[in-house]
Amino acid sequence: MTTTNAVANTNAKTLFTGRTHSTGGRDGGARSSDGFVDLKLPAPHPAAENLFAAAWSACYIGAIELAAAQRKIKLSGSPVVDAEIDLNRAGESYFLSARFNVSVPGVDHATAETLAEAAHGICPYSKAIHGNIDVSTNVI
Repeated sequence: MTTTNAVANTNAKTLFTGRTHSTGGRDGGARSSDGFVDLKLPAPHPAAENLFAAAWSACYIGAIELAAAQRKIKLSGSPVVDAEIDLNRAGESYFLSARFNVSVPGVDHATAETLAEAAHGICPYSKAIHGNIDVSTNVI
C-alpha cells in the first residue's frame, strides 16, 4: 500500500528520517534505529499518546522560535509547551484530541498568541493533523 501526500514536492530535500521497530502485546516495545529511543510499551500503552505529545510539542517549540525569527522578534528564552493528547472513543470509533498550553518568554500576550498561531502553520506535526483532530492552544 502506498499513500501520497498532496503537499509533497519532488524537489523537497529530506532533512531527517526517523526509523523505529515496534512490537505489540504484553511485551511490546519500540526502538529507534540509532538506539536513542528504546521503550517498553506493554499493552495497553498510553505511551503512544505521550510520545506523540512529546514529539509534536518539541517540533512546535521550534516552529514558534522560527516564527519569531521570521518576524524579527527577540525571545528572552525558549518557549515552553505543555501538551496533552487524549485518546477518545465514541461508539466503536477512536479518535484523538489535543491541548497545548504555551508560554513564550519575553513578549506580550498578543505577540505570543500570534507566534503560537503562526507555529501551527509551520510545524509539520500541526500540518499533518490539521482538520483531523480538535486542537486547542492556550497561551499562558
